[in-house]
Amino acid sequence: MTTVSSTPPPAMRLRELIFGAACAAAVRAAARLGVADALGDRPTTAEELAAAVQTEPRPLDRLLRALSCYGIFAETDDGKYVHTEMSRLLREDTPNSLRYISLWCTEPWTWEAWPRLDDAVRSGHSVFDELYGKGFFDYLHEDARESAEVFNRAMTTSSKQSAQDIAGLLDLTGATSVADIGGGQGHVLASLLEKHPRLEGTLLDLPKVVANPDPRLSDGGALAARVRIVPGDCRDDIPVQADVYIIKNILEWDDESTRRTLRNVVRAARPGARVVIIENLVDDSPSMKFTTAMDLLLLLNVGGAKHTKASLVSRMAEAGLKVGEILVVNPYLHAFECTVPE
Repeated sequence: MTTVSSTPPPAMRLRELIFGAACAAAVRAAARLGVADALGDRPTTAEELAAAVQTEPRPLDRLLRALSCYGIFAETDDGKYVHTEMSRLLREDTPNSLRYISLWCTEPWTWEAWPRLDDAVRSGHSVFDELYGKGFFDYLHEDARESAEVFNRAMTTSSKQSAQDIAGLLDLTGATSVADIGGGQGHVLASLLEKHPRLEGTLLDLPKVVANPDPRLSDGGALAARVRIVPGDCRDDIPVQADVYIIKNILEWDDESTRRTLRNVVRAARPGARVVIIENLVDDSPSMKFTTAMDLLLLLNVGGAKHTKASLVSRMAEAGLKVGEILVVNPYLHAFECTVPE
């Protein structure tokens, strides 16, 4: 049975962190091999799992032993393996699956970018153009189609998971219209419309994104009659009027893009309109290890940054928004309630 000291000394903890890439690679390997999907509810030997996922038994045993040290799978006293709460999250069919997030954060380009973090810290800019000769999203869609598909699935999974939390949190009593700005495929908007049958909605995002919306919003979908889909770039213009504007996880690129987007919302909205800005924070959050890691990854790939509570409030006030209550959506997200001044 794999055992791990609950309180390792500092030198051991640092050694473990130094080998953090091994843990990330092991999670990726397990996700790509489908080990979590192959493991059922009974204790199973590495030999049985190897036959199911078509690997060699001994290397798979070594992989599972390493993951068990982190609570991802568990090894029984007789050398078999069982699921843990974390290993179940690597299954494709489990609610709130993290399989595609695990793959996305360990895609091949990440292993090229992370060793250049010191360069990004020195310059304050992305290293992606220098590594690949083009911007991050151009690279994904032109040279790394498989990675782009993983990205799309990861973002879809994440958005679907948070959409229900957002719909459960926000009180839209009295509102008749809501606009999801930079809303991707519209999972948040669809969840809000399902909860509020009298609400009408608008989804605005880049043409390639809104070309494939949530099926509930598409022609013939259950919510299609109450939705307007607008192709566009919120950094350039927001040709939408609504009672409530939702802006989720799009204010993390460069500062100028953030400023332009917020100014465009204020310019488009009627006085008194409500603006709800939803973001991950790199302070005052129980998910600090995750959000600070994502913050560094944003620096590497697009030169962006996650916000602190103070930096986001400052940007909103600078744009002319009146900042009100700050709500906790879930351990990863905060919602900033704002209004456009009368």
